[in-house]
Amino acid sequence: MQKYVLSELDSGERVISEKVASVRSVSLGFWIGAGSRDERDGRAGVSHFIEHLLFKGSRSYDAQQIAETFDAMGAELNAATSREHTVVYSRVPDRHVDEALQVMTDMVFAPRFAELDQEREVVLEEIAMYEDTPQELVHDLFSQAVFGSHALGRPVIGTAEVISTISRRAIAGYHRSMYTGPNIVVSAAGNITHERLLALLENAERRTGEPSRPVPRVRRPLARTPSPGLRFQRKDTEQYHLCLGAPGISRSDRRRFAASILDSILGGSASSRLFQEIREKRGMAYSVYSFASQYIDTGLIGIYVGTRE
Repeated sequence: MQKYVLSELDSGERVISEKVASVRSVSLGFWIGAGSRDERDGRAGVSHFIEHLLFKGSRSYDAQQIAETFDAMGAELNAATSREHTVVYSRVPDRHVDEALQVMTDMVFAPRFAELDQEREVVLEEIAMYEDTPQELVHDLFSQAVFGSHALGRPVIGTAEVISTISRRAIAGYHRSMYTGPNIVVSAAGNITHERLLALLENAERRTGEPSRPVPRVRRPLARTPSPGLRFQRKDTEQYHLCLGAPGISRSDRRRFAASILDSILGGSASSRLFQEIREKRGMAYSVYSFASQYIDTGLIGIYVGTRE
């Protein structure tokens, strides 16, 4: 049975942990409520861009020191951005948790936004690579078809137009407004007690400077589901990549467990209906599956197939 503990720091951050005494490592995560749905059109992609820039130096560490610190510990350090969250996460040997939290706290709360133009080019290359990967791109076209002009319909990665021109001042302003105590959850699982985690976090924040605590953000809900839509992008490829689906349910909907079972039955595994019928029996596709995304107030449900004309 899970035995997690939940607390709130004076700065407003929520801290959740579960001790797993049978391991000699700790997984750490800083979950920030900043994703592509929180951006204005003219800032599309800034959440993902900041995720990259967190690794390029902070108040106390430069980019190489950040990388070498985690390599020397034999630890993993990475990050990801979604439509509703940015997460910076690590898995470290338990004896190195103090040092890992010091560096991660500095990265999250005190980035220098160094090497801005170099990293701008890296993100532009990532956008170009993504647009050349139709089996990934089709999912963003599908989101556009479902959510229309709403921010949930935009690509998380952003657009080349915005990334090419966004200023350091705009990036720093967005970071200042989003990376605040009440908008952050710190999680840990592994060989650590909740009391020790709280003490290490409070010590790390004293060194970095505690995050500001404005009034907690309230994310604007999706007021009305857009009308059904269609998106098609022509590209010279060997396959057609198709997504078909509709709005789904939120992550707090009581039906989410039934939806998860349905997803597994329909297209979630090698024994699923879609896989067996389309690939195994008919040989019509190499990749076919169902999928579901759940957000705070809505969701997506759909199927994907890549096949020849």
